[in-house]
Amino acid sequence: MSKKLPNIKLKKSFYRKDLLPVARNLVGKILVKKHGKNFLAGMIVEVEAYNGDFDQAAHSYGRKTKRNEIMFEDGGYLYVYFTYGAHHCCNVVTGKKGQGTAVLIRAVEPVSGIELMVKNRFDRKLKNEKEIFNLTSGPGKLCRAFAIDKSHSGTDITGNEIFLTSGKRVQKDEIGTSKRIGITKSVGLPWRFYLKNNPYLSRK
Repeated sequence: MSKKLPNIKLKKSFYRKDLLPVARNLVGKILVKKHGKNFLAGMIVEVEAYNGDFDQAAHSYGRKTKRNEIMFEDGGYLYVYFTYGAHHCCNVVTGKKGQGTAVLIRAVEPVSGIELMVKNRFDRKLKNEKEIFNLTSGPGKLCRAFAIDKSHSGTDITGNEIFLTSGKRVQKDEIGTSKRIGITKSVGLPWRFYLKNNPYLSRK
């Protein structure tokens, strides 16, 4: 249950551009995490963009704090937070130092290390074939499957522990756009980008 991984690691220059183009271009890229002697990998199929300058739903809105300070670094770092007392969520920091912009990875399609993801997520075997579509179809789900937690916040994602590779070339007409999910502020921004018709989306 694995596919051949693209081996071109994304460079800092990919992340240090404007927020929305980076967010769109993350769709189709491969999230990779070293897990012991193995690697877990999944194709990013859904993201949401956040900009602290005016976006009240962004953790960086208002001021820099101990919690959000990594969002104000140059693009190319991982920002991980804990929410609802139950779930971790991982974000890719974008732009230039001081901007406070990041992209939440909402869902991935498993590519490699799937058996380990299942163990991390469920601590058991899959009940049926359809359950695979629930494995990484949400920000908390994918963090549990990849064993990503707050200890990984601040990770340089051009390093060797957690990184992104070039993945699938996605055409513009394959990417859908919508309002973001599960927020109560700045709700009108159409900053959710997703791979159309992918079965691993957090919301179809």
